[in-house]
Amino acid sequence: MKKILYFLFFILYLIVLYACSSTTPEELAASEARDYYDCLTDDDVKGFMKGKADVDSLPAFYREQLQKAVEQYLSDLKAKHGGLSSVCVSEEHYVDNSEACRDTSLHLTYAFLILCFSDSTQEEIMVPMVERDGQWLMK
Repeated sequence: MKKILYFLFFILYLIVLYACSSTTPEELAASEARDYYDCLTDDDVKGFMKGKADVDSLPAFYREQLQKAVEQYLSDLKAKHGGLSSVCVSEEHYVDNSEACRDTSLHLTYAFLILCFSDSTQEEIMVPMVERDGQWLMK
């Protein structure tokens, strides 16, 4: 009987351990947002654009305009701050130290990133993320 009880406690321990170590949707969304913005540190505008939700369904002219706007944004960052040097996930604003905030009514998760510029300044931004077919994309 003791062996069965120990075995059940061991199984319960494994379940709790697995539940605590699994990645939350908020963590996944924040990680994906950081990856998309990391593309901008390498001047990879197309990689950044792949992270935009529904970009493939936009008319070609509008897609080109969006890409030009991102290129202009990068150009402005280089002129004002020497460019984007790194991107990290912000964890400062939450009670539970989460990297993102979920809005279940809008089906969005807001990821908070810190953009670090070459001139040692920083900017915190909020990136709305949406899950499509298991992949997190920028809204």
